[in-house]
Amino acid sequence: MNPAELDLEDFLKDLEFLVNIDSGSADLDGVSAVAAFFEEEFTKLGWQVIRRDVGSNVGPCLEILSPGNRNDHDILLLGHMDTVFPKGTAAERPFHIEGNRAYGPGVMDMKSGDLFALYLARLFHRTGEATPSICLALNSHEEIGSEQSRGWIEDLARRSHHAFILEPGRANGDLVFERKGTGRYCLNFHGKAAHSGVDPQNGASAINELAHWVTELHKLTDFETGLTLNVGLISGGTSVNAIAESAEAEVDLRFVSQDQAELVEVRIREMAQHPFTPNVTVSVTGGVSRPPMNASDDALVLCRKVDAIAAELGVRIGWQKTGGGSDGNFTADVGIPTIDGMGPVGGRAHSREEYLEVDSICERFALLAGIVRALKA
Repeated sequence: MNPAELDLEDFLKDLEFLVNIDSGSADLDGVSAVAAFFEEEFTKLGWQVIRRDVGSNVGPCLEILSPGNRNDHDILLLGHMDTVFPKGTAAERPFHIEGNRAYGPGVMDMKSGDLFALYLARLFHRTGEATPSICLALNSHEEIGSEQSRGWIEDLARRSHHAFILEPGRANGDLVFERKGTGRYCLNFHGKAAHSGVDPQNGASAINELAHWVTELHKLTDFETGLTLNVGLISGGTSVNAIAESAEAEVDLRFVSQDQAELVEVRIREMAQHPFTPNVTVSVTGGVSRPPMNASDDALVLCRKVDAIAAELGVRIGWQKTGGGSDGNFTADVGIPTIDGMGPVGGRAHSREEYLEVDSICERFALLAGIVRALKA
């Protein structure tokens, strides 16, 4: 491993700059500021930067092409510029380093991974090596599901041979070769209000119906097969002495196969058509948002190549399946061998304790550079 391939001091300065920009998915100015940084820096290196406005109420996405690259990509790199944190978080707890760990909003999920792509471009520019055909896609709203960027990502994947997702490595250093599919449902229950002491028989409780749904949906969870449902948010009613006229619930779905997703869809339709509570109706919105990222034979071959490169570099890695989704779900679904978790190592994503292992930066960057060099067409 050659640690000189990445200047750690410069990397941490760039990371501090990016982490100290609030860029929650709904903070369009913040996401645009992060995009402007990458646009400027890649343009300096002769890469073509295309801003993609993929929809309303989301920030710009960036499609960044290596010199000479047009439509056929040896490698697709994916990152996202948004975080889950509200405006003001960066001022409240800005980038800082304690011991071997760096902290701050988005420090490992995933501004450090995004920077890996820039430093890869700088590496090839500095060494004068022939740059592989690389497309970097920086998403503006991955943390809220990538609904508006999905078609763009899938189109890029269909024109690529391999996809590497620059999400962080797992806390133990593992890479990710499979992810569950994800879904979200919003349930609205409509009943009839009545006084709970005077004439409860004339009411129809939306909350009673909601309670049935919670227990019935949780019955579908099967930890052995990887299917899980979680009714994570509920609300309803106006007063303790009133039969609830309305109630709401939001459901998180994680699944390994499309058959599992269809099982859930069928059960939800059945319950909506035949409510448990007389005179209560149910409306359902939402559904599957990301297909599962299941490892194809070609993806497993790619994993073995990565193992060999890691062993040659002296980088210890393992492989992991995870329940969280990423934009790698989309690239894998269109048949492109996909490996996730290619960023530096860290943990506690989406929390105040989110951290990045500083001593993982150089070795994980060396692994990425080694893979890219090995996959040149």
